[in-house]
Amino acid sequence: MYALSKAQAGDICTIKWMFGLPEAVDFLRQHHVEEGETIQVIRKLRDSLIIGVQNERVALGKEIADRIQV
Repeated sequence: MYALSKAQAGDICTIKWMFGLPEAVDFLRQHHVEEGETIQVIRKLRDSLIIGVQNERVALGKEIADRIQV
């Protein structure tokens, strides 16, 4: 298990757990980013990454990606 921020572009991962401010976690869950969901890292940038989950694309800052374990 490792932080999502350590994943590379093209990796397909399953979210094991995540934590953070309730507002941030609620936003992620509204966009299907939740425990047990399979995601793909589309692009990794210096301080953020873009993930794909169920036909949606979500951009995450490194601080948020550090709080998601895959």
